[in-house]
Amino acid sequence: MLIKKRCNSQMGGFALTTVAWLICCISIGLPQWRVWHFQDPVVFKSTTAFVGMWRVCTLQHDEDFRNMRICHQYNYHDTFLPLNIRVIQQLLLVSSFFGLVGKVTTIIALWNVCQGRVHRKATYNPFGLSGILNIISSSFICLAILINYVSIIFQEGIIFPPSFNIPSQPDTQEIGSAMALAIIAAVLFLLSGTILLTSNFSVDKPVCSKY
Repeated sequence: MLIKKRCNSQMGGFALTTVAWLICCISIGLPQWRVWHFQDPVVFKSTTAFVGMWRVCTLQHDEDFRNMRICHQYNYHDTFLPLNIRVIQQLLLVSSFFGLVGKVTTIIALWNVCQGRVHRKATYNPFGLSGILNIISSSFICLAILINYVSIIFQEGIIFPPSFNIPSQPDTQEIGSAMALAIIAAVLFLLSGTILLTSNFSVDKPVCSKY
């Protein structure tokens, strides 16, 4: 089955949607949303912690001075989590869900175009819903990024349980790599949504050739 050139832009939009959704899911699971630097309250050594949306990880040294990563999981129902973390969690989950639905609707639209079910005189864009969902996903990710960035700028802390051995306020904190991935996902979702919403094609017969 081959798709003719008139569907190239839609296929490109689908590819961008897929990549954006994968990057979004990866960024959600990474702990490097905020990078904290502080003095370990137990061994009194400089320590780095990666504060994510679902877990926090600290880098520690063993007896052979090798780096060890110790992670603690948490979820939406943990009472010690501040409101900004809870909001970001929900925004990222919703954006991931919308991105997945956008992928599915794009596949359905491509299939309908291939089967000639969309006619030249159609007054709607069969990829319109996919484009809107992708743009909504991009907006939610951007909002999550903004909230996280503001929290870093204002040096907001988190009162972790004592068992985590992490102070409630770091000496310094900075942007992590997971936030950079989220920015890439937001840009790709926006591009794919724009492509799917603005792409034009006419269909008066099936655009797929079967062998």
